Amino acid sequence: MHIGIDARMYGSKQGGLGRYIQQLIKHLEKTDTKHNFVIFLRQENWHEYEPANHNFKKVLADIPWYGWREQLLLPKIIKKEKINLMHFPHWNIPIFYNQPFVVTIHDLLLLHYPTRKASTLSPISYFLKNIAFRFALCHAIKKSKNIITPCKFTKNDILKHFDVPAKKINAVHLGISNFQIDSLPTDKQDSNSTKITKKYSITKPYILYVGVAYPHKNLEGLMRAWKIFEEKYNDNYQLILAGKKNYFYKQLIQDKQLQNKDIIFTDFVPDNELPELYKNASLYAFPSFYEGFGLPPLEAMSYDIPIASSDRSCLPEILQNAAIYFNPEKPEEIAKILHYLLTDIATRDRLITNGRQLIKKYSWDNTAKRTLEIYQDSV
Repeated sequence: MHIGIDARMYGSKQGGLGRYIQQLIKHLEKTDTKHNFVIFLRQENWHEYEPANHNFKKVLADIPWYGWREQLLLPKIIKKEKINLMHFPHWNIPIFYNQPFVVTIHDLLLLHYPTRKASTLSPISYFLKNIAFRFALCHAIKKSKNIITPCKFTKNDILKHFDVPAKKINAVHLGISNFQIDSLPTDKQDSNSTKITKKYSITKPYILYVGVAYPHKNLEGLMRAWKIFEEKYNDNYQLILAGKKNYFYKQLIQDKQLQNKDIIFTDFVPDNELPELYKNASLYAFPSFYEGFGLPPLEAMSYDIPIASSDRSCLPEILQNAAIYFNPEKPEEIAKILHYLLTDIATRDRLITNGRQLIKKYSWDNTAKRTLEIYQDSV
């Protein structure tokens, strides 16, 4: 069987979706030698992936996401490769693609948060985009052979809003990335830690957030909570916000009401530096209103970092008893939980112990094996 994977969003620079595609392909290479895989990439991530097995090859599909070129030209590129089953790891499937495919739907974010604050488009353009999203999502759900979701929450969300058989939707948990910090000699770890501390102007113990700054991530709420935290509880910490400085991060940086000398915006942090940021953090904060899975808190958990998390969407399902939860709409409550987790040693130890057990459930090998079963069931 010839299986195609749309990897135009491949790589950690594309956030959680890019990391999902990257790790899925990496572990499919470990798992499968029977089928032939064609990995479709853009020019910008072409050199980030090199096939490790003889049954994997890459093909250039330098077509932007969304837009008319994706609709008209991408199907032609796929057709040339004689694909039996295509995997689209996002809902933007070309309407004119009429061959068998599997789709991963990570969340229904635009259905729940149809706000123009989450876009740089004009009101008219955003209105049209929202209509196109709903049409594309319905098309993906209706025409796909199988649907993959990263959690039961998203599966149930789809069942609630769309007329689709439950057996067609497969909840497949993601895995936790291994950044290979253990492979570094101790002296190099210490040296690397010092360099990174200096690079990002870290001068105090810190609370960490890793990810993008879209409005639903609620970094504005976390920053408002930070002001309360410093005034009421402790001003001997820094808040490190690690993510590419896109439009939404820049909006936060420019907001004078949120400005604070102890809030550090790192910009994009490469994978070889993330381990040091994780392992030296005092606490990981995840204030999101809505998630399809939530990889960063699990990655932090793998470094024995206690987690303070929003109680919304899939997060209680994924983080279970290895996090303390707060209402993300209440900055005072967030500040109180941050202080509690920094000072209550027994709770910190309990969360770390629970986290060590929990992360054993989340394996990219298992993700790849389960996904392969879905491929085989789809043709």
